[in-house]
Amino acid sequence: MKKNRGRTGRKRRRKHLQNFMYGVNCSHKLEYIKLKKWLKDRGFEDSNLRPAQFWDTGRGLMTTKALQVRELVISLPEKCLLTTDTVLCSCLGEYIMKWKPPISPLIALCTFLIAEKHAGEKSLWKPYLDVLPKTYTCPVCLEQDVVSLLPEPLRKKAEEQRTTVHELYVSSKAFFSSLQSLFAENIGTIFNYSALEWAWCTINTRTIYMKHSQRECFSLEPDVYALAPYLDLLNHSPNVQVKAAFNEQTRSYEIQTNSQCKKYEEVFICYGPHDNQRLLLEYGFVAIDNPHSSVYVSSDTLLKYFPPLDKQRDAKLSILKDHDFLENLTFGWDGPSWRLLTALKLLSLGADEFTCWRRALLGDVISARNEQQTLKITAKICHFLVEETQRVLLQISQLKRDKEKLKKHLTLVEALRLEDLKILQKSAEILCNLNMAT
Repeated sequence: MKKNRGRTGRKRRRKHLQNFMYGVNCSHKLEYIKLKKWLKDRGFEDSNLRPAQFWDTGRGLMTTKALQVRELVISLPEKCLLTTDTVLCSCLGEYIMKWKPPISPLIALCTFLIAEKHAGEKSLWKPYLDVLPKTYTCPVCLEQDVVSLLPEPLRKKAEEQRTTVHELYVSSKAFFSSLQSLFAENIGTIFNYSALEWAWCTINTRTIYMKHSQRECFSLEPDVYALAPYLDLLNHSPNVQVKAAFNEQTRSYEIQTNSQCKKYEEVFICYGPHDNQRLLLEYGFVAIDNPHSSVYVSSDTLLKYFPPLDKQRDAKLSILKDHDFLENLTFGWDGPSWRLLTALKLLSLGADEFTCWRRALLGDVISARNEQQTLKITAKICHFLVEETQRVLLQISQLKRDKEKLKKHLTLVEALRLEDLKILQKSAEILCNLNMAT
């Protein structure tokens, strides 16, 4: 008896460890059973992928067999894709066709998602809508208290994103009103701002690229969106490579992996070589140890470390602006970027060296003094950003204790700031070695 119990205990421990390592299979859940049946009715052949919950990435897809390089991971028939064709074939089609000025493909898709979500049980797309996130973590959904904790360039873009969605809502109100005859309820309660925000985030975070020809019933914005049920459960990893495209022969959207994947492991795709600020802005998440990540240096921070009495200061700034050297100045895993060092090299030119500014922009060595001054100021900026990041992290940990309802969003910003801190500390180490060498 004892022996068997020991074996059972070992099995249970092994299973628990496997779950921890690989994720927990969720394909038995009713919403996934219904989704798979719905997809099968539309021609989707059951693949080796299973929905699962992973401890580090949340919901994703695991493979039930080892995947080899160039193996087809998933092939989703055209009938399963939600595009502007889907929208035009629905009861919304005739309203879109006659509306002037024409609406954008994006608004057409948003309108369809809101209408189908409102239809509930009557919607043909219900099995897909039921597995979509109820809420998102894109900056447009974050409270102002949380947005203010983002790094400066991202904070600015977050505010622009909020303005974009708000303007989209205001400019679409008249079109929404034209749909009143399709609904028993007041149109304003169905197509409200929070409904549009949800639909916009669904499209922004989940669509695949699929080009459609230009149609007169839509405005001139590119029609390149397609929502791909089940396929959109695949999470992003910066360390994998995939080939993804619509196959005209099979009339399916296909993904091929260029990386191997072990049995029961999570299958990843790559959204592109994006840094964490871009990932948070567009998709609402942060990738840990992202090799593409950078910490941005604003022009205000740059100028804090230069004497305002430098007679050539304005001329130097003008040169940097004309040659686009005041944007995209960064620290990365390999230290300060060439662009950042070049901008600082030009700002560090002595009065007698100013005529060499063209050479400085090319990265030439101007003088030993200029090189030392550049590295010294770079190290000061790096140190300032380390301290600022640590201060914000302290602020976040205090807010997490005080504001329970903001905890999820605060944890996201904290993850971004912790990644920034790792990059800055690595850069400080590199700069210290460079300073010692010079």
